[in-house]
Amino acid sequence: MRFLLFLLIYQCAINRINAYSASSPSVILLMADDLGIGDLGCYGNRTLRTPNIDRLAEEGVTLTQHIAASPLCTPSRAAFLTGRYPIRSGMAAFSRVGVFLFSASSGGLPSEEMTFSKLLKKRGYATALIGKWHLGMNCERSNDFCHHPLSHGFDYFYGITVTNLRDCKPGQGSVFLKGVQKSLVIPLQITGITLVSLAVVHYIGLLRAPFRALAYCFLIATISLVVLILFFYNFRHLNCFLMRDHQIIQQPLSYENLTQRLTKEAVQFIERNTDAQFLLVLSYLHVHTALYASKNFRGKSKHGLYGDAVEEMDWSVGQILDVLDKYNLSDKTLVYFTSDQGAHVEEISSSGEVHGGYNGVYKGGKSTNWEGGIRVPGLLRWPGVIQAGAYLDEPTSNMDIFPTIVKLAEAQLPSDRIIDGHDLMPLLQGKVAQSNHEFLFHYCNAYLNAVRWHPRNSKSVWKVFFFTPNFSPEDSNGCYDLHVCFCHGRFITWHDPPLLFDLSRDPEEKVPLTPKTERRFYEILRVIHLAIENHTRSLHAVPNQLSWDNLLWKPWLQMCCSSVFQSCYCDHDSERNLLEVNVG
Repeated sequence: MRFLLFLLIYQCAINRINAYSASSPSVILLMADDLGIGDLGCYGNRTLRTPNIDRLAEEGVTLTQHIAASPLCTPSRAAFLTGRYPIRSGMAAFSRVGVFLFSASSGGLPSEEMTFSKLLKKRGYATALIGKWHLGMNCERSNDFCHHPLSHGFDYFYGITVTNLRDCKPGQGSVFLKGVQKSLVIPLQITGITLVSLAVVHYIGLLRAPFRALAYCFLIATISLVVLILFFYNFRHLNCFLMRDHQIIQQPLSYENLTQRLTKEAVQFIERNTDAQFLLVLSYLHVHTALYASKNFRGKSKHGLYGDAVEEMDWSVGQILDVLDKYNLSDKTLVYFTSDQGAHVEEISSSGEVHGGYNGVYKGGKSTNWEGGIRVPGLLRWPGVIQAGAYLDEPTSNMDIFPTIVKLAEAQLPSDRIIDGHDLMPLLQGKVAQSNHEFLFHYCNAYLNAVRWHPRNSKSVWKVFFFTPNFSPEDSNGCYDLHVCFCHGRFITWHDPPLLFDLSRDPEEKVPLTPKTERRFYEILRVIHLAIENHTRSLHAVPNQLSWDNLLWKPWLQMCCSSVFQSCYCDHDSERNLLEVNVG
């Protein structure tokens, strides 16, 4: 009798373990920054060494048409966290600038948005974001943290709130220099010439302008120029800092062993939660410029500093997989790897070294909706649940992660809003053969740029462009003269009729189809226009988080770990690491 009771208890325990493994896994989401789909061995690269990322492909599913919801960091990450097109949350810009550039901006992911981290936290998951956030921080005060990761469902945060920029690393140049030169030099010249001319005509008596008014104009222009110069001179100290939760622990950010520090934080979080379900988002700074690599990886790849950074990131992925193996968590953990958008092909250092990645056969790159800008790596591994070594050539989106992990955690999907992502599990487990994404809408900032249509029971994937960026030089593969491509005005060309491609036959988007080469040309356009009408009706007006008012630097929102007179300097992170070494 006791033996039968023991067997019954044992079987119940096994069933509970199996149920946990099959329905409520821990989740690790690994996101690279500006990584090209052609940079990884599992997507065809033969010169960069990425054995750990490739291991995810060997032991899981490779998505070959995995699409970022936007070709820019901020809107893409907003869509990833919410499962919704960024236009729905106000995270798509109508202006030229489509991302947050300053830590003291007031825009950010609205508190009303429901993130997967909020929903998993409600289900008892321990949640952490390590690395890059780029979705805002404060609203009205420098310590209200309304947009901070801890206000969006994460229990723990270690990372940067804005993004990694050339301006953050001495000797790497400036992303603002070109823009400032183009935007301000001419207005400053006009202002200077106007003031001098007024002073001259006033002096010789041709025009009697009040001297005090001229003096005030000159004073205002001078102060504005001085403030601008001081701001950009101190940009690194004001915007490039490392936080732990709500506290700045390193200002300015140090790149020394930065990937090792991020990885260590991720490993320690996993080790703290080996007996509980957890959600870890490890959002790498690699391979956004400024590029960096630690001593163990510098100069080791065949592709300069960019290749060194890719291989260091791959090492970090290996550390995460190793700690899962160490604590027998691999079979209980869903691991996902992607990039927020395609490689930034225009990134070239002042010395002429290529600092951008490789998008394989695909056209364009970051900031464009050509395939090179939005077709990103998509790897998912869950041993025993997801088939190993499988390839899925169906349109999927980074928005799909939201409903996928929310359902796996047995949380309730929000019913008061539209979720644009779809649960990937039926596709990953082979229960269905075709993606639920019949249509995908590709926005360039807040402007509908292109639409993808994958008809039911068809291999064709039609893609229509209403406008395309003007590459510069014209015969290049990007907007090298501007550093990124823009979405309106003189920077684009409208097409009437729209450009039409069949990606199943022409993934490189080389030859647009015409009514002569595609007999269903106008029928395809008709169906896509009907889909746009339905999609547009589902949109509602929301506050624009990327308006100029929300983008601009606001001194009262500026965080500083010491004081302005001490140049906002502190390095508690290095002090803590040194203490740990000495204690150890």
